[in-house]
Amino acid sequence: MSTVVLLLVTGLGLGAVYFLVSSGLSLIYGLMGVLNFAHGAFLTLGALIGWQTASLIGAGTWAGFLLSLLIGCLVGALLASLTEFVLIRPLYERHIEQVLVTVGLNLAAIALFEGIWGTDPVYIDGPAWMGMTTDILGAQTPNHLFITILIAVLVLVGMVVFLKKTRYGMIIRAGVENRSMVTALGIDVRRAFTLVFMIGGAAAGLGGVLASHYFGYVSPMLGGSLLIFAFIVTVIGGLGSLPGAAVASLLVGVLQQFTNYYWGFGDFVVIILLAVVLLTRPAGLLGRKAVATA
Repeated sequence: MSTVVLLLVTGLGLGAVYFLVSSGLSLIYGLMGVLNFAHGAFLTLGALIGWQTASLIGAGTWAGFLLSLLIGCLVGALLASLTEFVLIRPLYERHIEQVLVTVGLNLAAIALFEGIWGTDPVYIDGPAWMGMTTDILGAQTPNHLFITILIAVLVLVGMVVFLKKTRYGMIIRAGVENRSMVTALGIDVRRAFTLVFMIGGAAAGLGGVLASHYFGYVSPMLGGSLLIFAFIVTVIGGLGSLPGAAVASLLVGVLQQFTNYYWGFGDFVVIILLAVVLLTRPAGLLGRKAVATA
């Protein structure tokens, strides 16, 4: 029983990391129709700068950890907004060019990060409490998982509230439906779309910092490996559906943990799940034929 509980909680923690990475992808595609293959660069740079910030303040302190989360968010948001402004804005409705540009940016970013920080992973430490465990039905569960899960829930709620209840959220959704009409009303839709990229980048940067604590290390390749599963989660949940991304993240994380522990081929099972979903429900678990906004 304790093994099942531990696998379940660690799977939920892994799913929370996947959601933080995939939520930005889902949000950007759902509202703007942009498949952003440079998303992994936002995550990686947020994790690397966050780690260096925590090292300067004190890697084993709460101040260092919390500041690394904040810096990771800001770095991810800044890089994402620059990417949208410089590279994506001239290429709206030109999807092939978007893919080529974002793939190229991601490859260039990895090479740049390796040149600055090296190729070897750096093992990191968080506050002492995060390295401890809590007993749940006999399972000694790492405390850092609770923080990751809590932050993922807060991000999901915050994104949904932003889109549904705020003025800018309504402008973004209206701009997606009828951009020319919103522009005719004197509203700068481009600024709202940049904000969408900033939010997605902030979630990725936050996810990068938490992922580094989940896996215990940070490296220039961190974003590349997580980006693959983020795309899988986004497709399984339904392109453009935030609730779908949340459900798929938990499903993939838990399935991966259990399968890896008992049989050792969790990644293969996730690919099988992706194939089954694509064959039986091409729009995804909670997706629709029309692009969803939440």
